[in-house]
Amino acid sequence: MTAKEYGIFLPIGNGGWMLSTTAPHPQATYAWNKRAALHAETIGLDFIMSMAKWRGFGGSTDHWGRSLESMTMMAALAEATSRVKIWATLHANVHNPAIAAKMFATLQDISGGRAGMNIVNGSYAGEFEQFGEWDPQLSHADRYEMTELWTEAVTRLWTEDSVTMRTPYFDLVDCYSRPHPDIRPTIINAGRSQEARRFQATYADGAFLAAESLDEMRQLSADVHQRAKAGGRVCKTYSMLTVVQDDTDELAAKKVKEWGAGLDREALTHMRRTWGVPEDQARAWAEGAGGEAAFQTPYVAGSARTVTEHIEYIVREADLDGLMLIFPEYDEDMLLFGETVLPALRERDEVAA
Repeated sequence: MTAKEYGIFLPIGNGGWMLSTTAPHPQATYAWNKRAALHAETIGLDFIMSMAKWRGFGGSTDHWGRSLESMTMMAALAEATSRVKIWATLHANVHNPAIAAKMFATLQDISGGRAGMNIVNGSYAGEFEQFGEWDPQLSHADRYEMTELWTEAVTRLWTEDSVTMRTPYFDLVDCYSRPHPDIRPTIINAGRSQEARRFQATYADGAFLAAESLDEMRQLSADVHQRAKAGGRVCKTYSMLTVVQDDTDELAAKKVKEWGAGLDREALTHMRRTWGVPEDQARAWAEGAGGEAAFQTPYVAGSARTVTEHIEYIVREADLDGLMLIFPEYDEDMLLFGETVLPALRERDEVAA
């Protein structure tokens, strides 16, 4: 058994990961994200990751209405840190592969070999329609075909002196990209569809998965692991979890209730609409949603012991290689986690090994 990996999803968009007027509200500033990155380094987390977001969801919280650009911010954080892995996000439907290859070769140099490329291929039309980078004719399967060709182009540009590729989505003609990175950047992808899992097993080093139940997560994780192994590769699997920690389970549950009471239903409606849900259905769902809908991911609430046991259980039972953690507050919350929970998780890893 290898040690599990734990990292954080940085609050690159205002509001972080809580759709609530009563929850902590991280700001989309470099100062805020730098503090979170340095906390991650201090307490011993393994990686930091940021999303790429081009349009928010409005509402009374203006959720993600303000966001930083992932590559620029992560390059700065690579200089500010020395140990954690630096995982930035690019949209394959926005960035030409030659531009992406050069950007990540640069980030790999800055970070001393810690760079990771989280590849996404665009799923929310409104983000890209605003600047003319959305092709409504492309199906989900088409977008993954494009992403496979795009990734092939990037990885070839990292190793070959000249690359020529003609595809339905982009062309490279005697394309140069030097210097090549000494170590290939880690490749990450998030998704759960058949196309996503095939892509992850074939090209990625890490897969972020979401599921409706622990059983489903176990099945998805096993599928990615098995597909990668069949191809002679290793692809680690991760999921996301929000941590609400306090001295007691009761105090943590009180936070959940307070934050849920401020659920931003308008922002939730807009978020559902970006998923393709019709306006009336999205609004009806948001109006009827419970306070837990303020959390954008599964969460655990409780004391250090409760949080530790929950994380250890889901990582073991779902056969995950790690978790990307979200902290509503990111300052005191992360430090408390680092003092109480993370050492216990590391100790359990050592015992299991």
